[in-house]
Formats: sequence, C-alpha cells, structure tokens
Amino acid sequence: MEIKNFPLGPLQTNCYLLYDDSEALVIDPGGDPTQLTDFVKEHALTITHILNTHLHFDHTYGNKVLSERTGAPILCGEHDLPLLENELGRGGTFGLPEVEPYEAEIIEPGEHTFGNFSCTVFHTPGHSAGSLTFHFPDAQAAFVGDLIFYRSIGRTDFPGGDLEVLKNSVKEYIFTLPPETLLLSGHGPETSVADEMHHNPFFGGY
Repeated sequence: MEIKNFPLGPLQTNCYLLYDDSEALVIDPGGDPTQLTDFVKEHALTITHILNTHLHFDHTYGNKVLSERTGAPILCGEHDLPLLENELGRGGTFGLPEVEPYEAEIIEPGEHTFGNFSCTVFHTPGHSAGSLTFHFPDAQAAFVGDLIFYRSIGRTDFPGGDLEVLKNSVKEYIFTLPPETLLLSGHGPETSVADEMHHNPFFGGY
C-alpha cells in the first residue's frame, strides 16, 4: 500500500492517492487532477472512491472532473452539506474560481471497506461541522484534512468552526490512534500522532 501526495489548486491543497497494485482512493482533490489521473493511468490503477475530509472549496475543486473521468463516487460528511450552499463550499471569493457543482454521497462514521482498503471513518468536527478523518490501519495513516497540522491546528473562525470542539476531536479520535500513525493534513508536511501529542503548542505537551 502506497501513498502519493499531489498538491493541487490555487491553495496547493494536499490531494492524496492511496493505492496498491490495482486500486486507488483519492482524498481531497483540490484542483485540476490531470497529473493524478496521468499517474493512475501510467500505473494501470482504478480509482474506486473520492473521499472528502470536508467540503471547503479548496478541497473540492477537482471533485466533479475526477468523478466524471473515473466514475468514482464522492463521499463526504453529512454535516458539511450546507457548505454547498455558501461561498465556503462553492468558492468564488478572494478572486478564486468557483467550484463546479458535483453530486456527493453521505458516508457515516464507522468501519468501511473502499475497494481493497479497510478504513475507519471518524466524525471530527471543529474546523467544519462535518469534518471527517479517514484512518487506514494497514497504511498506518490517517487523513485528517484541516483538523490538525504539523505543530498547528485548523482555523475555527469559519461558520461551523469551534476551537473547543476541534480540540476535543483531536484528543478523542487522533491522540488515541497508535503513536506511530502518520497524520496527513490538507496543507503542509506530514506529521505523526506521537509528534503532535508531544510538540503541538495547542495541546501543551498532551
């Protein structure tokens, strides 16, 4: 099982490809996915699902075109669906482009199988009301979106954000994962559960 990062879109959002020798998942296609689909074609992979950690526009720019090219469904958290009706989800602010409308399916927290991959989905609100974390034990990795970053946390001043809720999400669902688990965020470098537990200033050496 391999993970490849494609920083995409105007905000260079980390788009991740999780793949084995035949199937792949995409997490947060935040821009034109051509370089990703070229890689998939070169390696003869089939994309089975598109997973959104949350529905802020910089994580969804590539949803529509990638789903159309691959036939893969787009999955998201129920409580983020209202974002599709405002600028946080539709884009078009600060001179940035609008997101092409797309159809998304709700995924509930719990145990899931996406093609060849077993995953636990956590509802981890705080950055947005419907933020999800996708934990893949076999890859020893969790895709956390903008919940937590290397030495930082996601913004909580957007509608649907809440600092205390975010901190509780991290403590309950992230810091209880195995310490060696990679944390793959929506922006910036990767980190780990142990690293953030000991060094993230927002948790005071938790």
